Amino acid sequence: MVVRRKWWMAAGLIVLALLGALVWNWASLRAQARLGTAYGARIGCSCRYVEGRTMGSCQQDKEPGMALVRLADLPEERAVKASVPLLASRTARFKPGWGCLLDPIG
Repeated sequence: MVVRRKWWMAAGLIVLALLGALVWNWASLRAQARLGTAYGARIGCSCRYVEGRTMGSCQQDKEPGMALVRLADLPEERAVKASVPLLASRTARFKPGWGCLLDPIG
């Protein structure tokens, strides 16, 4: 019984430490997610609507470290939305004569 209690206390302390680290680094994580989604949306839109490639081939254009950034094609809007779950999302739209432009942050 004592061993089980010590195990639960150790597991609880580990969870608290991980939550503390998440809270401590939240601003940095969110800033990196915002940057990654802006880059992903812009590059994905250019790949899809300027170069005319498929979204599957556009996935290969992501830089190392962008594994959490998801790209979604919005063909009816000629746009690509990039997102990192719970942290950030951005959309870039194709505008003839201008290329792909990020939507304003709102």
